Amino acid sequence: MSSKLPYTESELVELLKLKSQRAYNYLYDNYSAAVYGVICKVISDADEAADVMQEAFIKIWRNIEQYDASKGRLFTWMINIARNLAIDYIRSSRSKNNSKTETLTEATPLAPGDYTDHIKTDHLGLNKVIDELTIEQKAIIDLAYFQGYTQEEIAKELNVPLGTVKTRARAALLKLKHLFV
Repeated sequence: MSSKLPYTESELVELLKLKSQRAYNYLYDNYSAAVYGVICKVISDADEAADVMQEAFIKIWRNIEQYDASKGRLFTWMINIARNLAIDYIRSSRSKNNSKTETLTEATPLAPGDYTDHIKTDHLGLNKVIDELTIEQKAIIDLAYFQGYTQEEIAKELNVPLGTVKTRARAALLKLKHLFV
């Protein structure tokens, strides 16, 4: 086990760009639980989620040069990589083949009122922010960002026009952006 060293974000990024194994171990030790949690929001199978998490950390290691601090924090960049990999996994043919064997109860979508409980944001301290969204906006955020649905798939799932999905998604993201600033 590596010891926990108090790196600032900029120090950590610089050490990662220098391919410091110690910095990578620190990154993994301190961020893997959060990354895994985000992936589990998209991929329900623990083993598959763990595989995607490993892929995410490999991608982070290989692409650290692409990280731009002026565009956001390291954590946000890492979470986006992990979430995108998880969504790509879900959309892959291997995942689609696996999902054919799901039982009806596993594939049953949540009712609109259940989205608040499904989006577990306590560990990020976002419950108050998420609560500011309407039920419809929460549903769209959940389906798009935590379950990997496209806007077209969301429209079909919620039985609303595509334009409505786009409008609600944009309104939700603007509201979230405003609340974070």
